[in-house]
Amino acid sequence: MTVHSKVYLTPEEYLALERAAESKSEYIDGEMFAMTGVSRYHNLIVTNLVREISLQLKRRPCEVYPSEMRVWIPATGLYTYPDVVAVCGEPALVDDHFDMLTNPTVLIEVLSPTTEAYDRGRKFEAYRTLASLREYLLVSQDRPRVEQYIRQQDGSHWTFSAETGLDAILELPSIQCRLALVEIYDKVSFPPPVPAPVPETAG
Repeated sequence: MTVHSKVYLTPEEYLALERAAESKSEYIDGEMFAMTGVSRYHNLIVTNLVREISLQLKRRPCEVYPSEMRVWIPATGLYTYPDVVAVCGEPALVDDHFDMLTNPTVLIEVLSPTTEAYDRGRKFEAYRTLASLREYLLVSQDRPRVEQYIRQQDGSHWTFSAETGLDAILELPSIQCRLALVEIYDKVSFPPPVPAPVPETAG
């Protein structure tokens, strides 16, 4: 049996490889992790989110990006690609490649079975170290539900809420936007609910 040792890269080596690659990889603790492909509905939800937020940010000093914008988290060394990024004010870009942001205002992840635990756990833990971050959204694919974490004024506490159902409206106070879930899930179909089992009756 052949044992392959891990190859550890410096951030500079990672960025050189990443910028030349055809696919995207995250970087943490000296290792690159290839990002897996996403589903049709995942892409539709990201497109809908970017469209709805972009329209509301028009002619305002804010920008929104899809998952091509890399975000660097200095406190943890994580380089990652959130599904949607919004920033108000001047974007803080690391170098003259203009492809790496450090001051997002809102980060949004569309949940999938392979990434949900990471998005809720270690990734959110890293995101919370960004002083600029005001809101974090987790968007379900299998039902109309958006979870929202809002940073409070003391900077260390977050409040949680969730909007469920296609008639719900989500307020994003940090960028002064309103998202209708019916628009977030435009062209997305959901599996029919599983009927509750009928209790057996004594014959």
